[in-house]
Amino acid sequence: VQLVESGGGVVQAGGSLRLSCVASGFTFDDYAIGWFHQAPGKEREGVSCISSSDGSTYYVDSVKGRFTISRDNAKKTVYLQMNSLKPEDTAVYYCNIKVGSTNYWGEGTLVTISS
Repeated sequence: VQLVESGGGVVQAGGSLRLSCVASGFTFDDYAIGWFHQAPGKEREGVSCISSSDGSTYYVDSVKGRFTISRDNAKKTVYLQMNSLKPEDTAVYYCNIKVGSTNYWGEGTLVTISS
């Protein structure tokens, strides 16, 4: 299983970024995919996830209305469109799948929001 995130960078508050997570090594269509973030000195926290079946989505309250998760099964890619970014969104963003009892993570992509 391999997950590779990209799309992070430095943007001003109010700006936008789109993160991508390209997956390989498993049957992509069969699994829900999640995005997590970890700010400096804080625990990793779930941000959003998208189901494998009907495309239903979940968002943590702090990003509702600003972030949109989507997936392209043909490209084995999950996206996180982040709008109206705030300094508190600064973190390393990771994508995640859970296969059985095993969590798989990518290396992460750093998002820095300047005020």
